[in-house]
Amino acid sequence: MATIAVLGAGVMASGLTNPARDNGNEVRLIGTHLDDDIITSIKETGIHPVLGVKLDEGVKPFYFSDAEEQIAGADVVMVGVNSFGIDWAGEQLAKFLQPGQKVLVITKGMQADADGNLDILPHVLQRAAGDKADKVTWSAIVGPCIAGELAVRRPSCVVFNGEDPESLEYLAGLYRTDYYHVWTSTEFVAHEVGAAMKNVFAFGQGFAHGILTKNKELDAKYVMFNYSAALFAEGSREIHQFIEFMGANPKVGDGLGGVGDMFVTSMGGRNVKAGGFVGAGVPFSEVREVHMKGITLEGVAAIRVVGAALEKLTERGVVAADDFPLVRFLYDVVARDGALEVPWDTFFGGQRSLVSTGS
Repeated sequence: MATIAVLGAGVMASGLTNPARDNGNEVRLIGTHLDDDIITSIKETGIHPVLGVKLDEGVKPFYFSDAEEQIAGADVVMVGVNSFGIDWAGEQLAKFLQPGQKVLVITKGMQADADGNLDILPHVLQRAAGDKADKVTWSAIVGPCIAGELAVRRPSCVVFNGEDPESLEYLAGLYRTDYYHVWTSTEFVAHEVGAAMKNVFAFGQGFAHGILTKNKELDAKYVMFNYSAALFAEGSREIHQFIEFMGANPKVGDGLGGVGDMFVTSMGGRNVKAGGFVGAGVPFSEVREVHMKGITLEGVAAIRVVGAALEKLTERGVVAADDFPLVRFLYDVVARDGALEVPWDTFFGGQRSLVSTGS
């Protein structure tokens, strides 16, 4: 049995308490300073108010004021904040981590520096941890796993990826169950890039539904699966291309951390809903400020980070102007209220007379 301290009481971090508890581990669910209402609900009723599911009775909820004490005695420290809180989480790890602990990150996304150079979020956390970074191990979870499904123990397949094979097997053993199936991989950068980029392309999967809604054709016999499939296929191509650009193995994009994760994210959720408004003709600035005000949109955040970085990298000559056309199009829609005019001719390499099947 291990002691697992979870920093952040969001839906995925809380859903992951199930397999951990089913294997007999002690789980300390520590809310951030923004999670007080969630922790209060769990303390009083056992129910996570966002998931609408009662957590295992053995899950121990704590307010952030108890974080230092509860993290200090843990074998594993899971980072369960969203991407907007990653810098804050890094500050906490720098204060609270203890030598020998195993850090497990579930936050997805990338960060860019002033020149547009991109990095995966576990590396951002490592830098923030300073001298403590080399005294712990770093791993992360990717794959098609909706938090609500995990919370009711639906079958899910994921990859625990990281730098240290021994730590990965140890962590996988803490979580593997007959419904939570875990593979391990040391393709750290490749998996994290794939998992970050799938959020980018999920936004575009809402367009078709919005267009049909605007045209009052939701009940039509023939809808827009072709449209969505083409966006999905170009998204897959760009995931592979982005993994390769980041110096990692593009074949990883074929699996759970790439197209598998993109598929499940494209099935619904907040980013797809936001894309639906855009498809219906609403400028994204209005979606953000009126229709989905105050709602966390991690896919949109990733579009802003990666899209802005691509512009800087293009100016520097690091990437070609015709690389990543779907990312650039989505960035124009999000950052500039660009028109929903999909640049089909630029997709799949842009050479329509000789279509490449490569990544």
